[in-house]
Amino acid sequence: MYRVVNDFKKGYKLRNNIVTDEKGDLVTDSHDILARWRKHFSQLLNVQRVNHIAEPLVPEPNAFEIEIAIEKLKRHKSPSTNQVPAELVKAGCRIIGFEIHKLIILF
Repeated sequence: MYRVVNDFKKGYKLRNNIVTDEKGDLVTDSHDILARWRKHFSQLLNVQRVNHIAEPLVPEPNAFEIEIAIEKLKRHKSPSTNQVPAELVKAGCRIIGFEIHKLIILF
């Protein structure tokens, strides 16, 4: 709002469209300016990405570690967002632990 009022008070002034090319020379023609912006954003956005295979920061847990974690679950607590109570998981410790281990290895 301030800019509009300020421009209105001072009157209309033509803004200079000046851009520099790769060499640092000034470009003033509107077609050359558009071509320069097109080239600039093409170089900026069309970067060849190198896919790096990242190693996991934490090694996958083994089945024994999952069983220990299940045994440490506290009973009589509210279930989390998956609505599975800890008592149910603890009741099938080995079977559920094995299935959880398979899920972790798959993903």
